[in-house]
Amino acid sequence: MKEEQLDTPSRRRTETSRQPWPFLTVPFLPLLFRSPLTLTLALVADLSLVSPPDRRMGMASQDAIKQLAALMDQLDEPLKITFQNVHQGYTNETLVRFLKAREGNVNKAHKMLVDCLNWRIQNEIDNILFKPITPTELYRAVRDSQLIGLSGYSKEGQPVFAIGVGLSTLDKASVHYYVQSHIQINEYRDRVVLPAATKKYGGHIGTCLKVLDMTGLKLSALSQIKLLTIISTIDDLNYPEKTETYYIVNAPCIFSACWKVVKPLLQERTRRKVRVLHGCGRDELLKVMDYASLPHFCRREGSGSSRYSSAEADDCFSLDHPFHQQLYNYIKQRALNQEFIVPIKQGSFHVDVPEPDSEGTKIVKTLESELHKFGDRNGLAHSMKDLKIDGA
Repeated sequence: MKEEQLDTPSRRRTETSRQPWPFLTVPFLPLLFRSPLTLTLALVADLSLVSPPDRRMGMASQDAIKQLAALMDQLDEPLKITFQNVHQGYTNETLVRFLKAREGNVNKAHKMLVDCLNWRIQNEIDNILFKPITPTELYRAVRDSQLIGLSGYSKEGQPVFAIGVGLSTLDKASVHYYVQSHIQINEYRDRVVLPAATKKYGGHIGTCLKVLDMTGLKLSALSQIKLLTIISTIDDLNYPEKTETYYIVNAPCIFSACWKVVKPLLQERTRRKVRVLHGCGRDELLKVMDYASLPHFCRREGSGSSRYSSAEADDCFSLDHPFHQQLYNYIKQRALNQEFIVPIKQGSFHVDVPEPDSEGTKIVKTLESELHKFGDRNGLAHSMKDLKIDGA
């Protein structure tokens, strides 16, 4: 497969161009990513709702920013409090993210942001980093089946998240634990990782890069389309514009079939964020990050990712990796501190999932239809009559 480059010029961070800026989404798998929605179920999921790199407030005019800021000043106190956890001191950059997600329309951006803040309050998102997934064996099972991790940082200081799209089975725990884990990674990224990167690199860093490994992608991934859609919807509506570039590596034939169908449905600004790289993408990725920050599945041509490679110290999917150890210990310590104030209820963290937008639904249905044809041509039977796009 030849590399497909979709116009993602690298940024040059200067004090002028890098003043306070926005803050991630997603999918998970978007899902871990800005709003994935099923690209190969997970990618197309993640990609269906993203936008291009920000360029000094991008498509949002200063007038639109001022109008939206004036509307936000009228918020009730509870919404203002949770908004602080969203903007992390970079208010204008956060307003720009929501404006970009709504094509610069102030009223739509305002509604989207207020809906996001209400969702955070109703689901106690501000407290989600006080609620560890326990016991540890259960959390390890989640990590072994929901492959995502922080492999390092780009040369410009952006966090590099690796996602094992093809080998994520998402079958070791209930949907609620996977959703909880995904939101916790989002919140930890936005409240801890990005602020630390901003401090270290001396300029505001509000986005990340994502490297999506398609190794092992199969039609059977359709069985997880509901969970992927839930996660991507959460990212799209509550963590917009958090990924600058998606790098697709180790893409099999089925990915090519999915991408061919979905690509025409994506907005131009979305397509510009996606780069499909040859093989494991090592040489191209080394242009934007050092070798030490490469995900483990990009270090050797043809190596691919593997959930069985946890013995390797650099497997960023593993619970034993420094990132996941820091994240899990951070949450457990906060939970212990909180216990002195009020006992914390154990169990999975249930989150209400908003309805996906019409564009995302159209993409999913088109993808399903095409994969039906693909499966029929290859003698693969896979019933999808019971799969729905709504919440769990």
